[in-house]
Amino acid sequence: MLISNELSEPPTTAMRTVARLALSGVLVLAGLSHLLWAREDFQAQVPRSIPLVPDGVVMASGGVEIMLGADLAVLTRDRVKIGRIIAAFFIAVFPGNIAQYRNTRDAFALNTDRRRFILLLFQPALIAWALWSTALPTPNS
Repeated sequence: MLISNELSEPPTTAMRTVARLALSGVLVLAGLSHLLWAREDFQAQVPRSIPLVPDGVVMASGGVEIMLGADLAVLTRDRVKIGRIIAAFFIAVFPGNIAQYRNTRDAFALNTDRRRFILLLFQPALIAWALWSTALPTPNS
């Protein structure tokens, strides 16, 4: 069943809407954690090759995550574009996950190489989640 409204909102499905709103919540929660209770852990993911203060990078990325999560929930007419921006954001922060793995930095209970490697596998899933939940449905979806 397709869901749409008369304000030229692109059609979607109930399942994609639920997935989009769940991703919105994940982004807002992650952003808040960047700013409030996990700032130090997130600093472990900032590659040392970036010539910026790690805490500033963490705070900026947290703010971006909150903004993207909020936009994803309320700007439904722009959701396809926002989904692509979120996917690009997930790609942009992926080097931080790689740096945490390559430099064996402990954070978020990721205190073994195996756990840090498993984290790397989640990034493509996040990218796919952002794109699928915001995409226009195909005739078979």
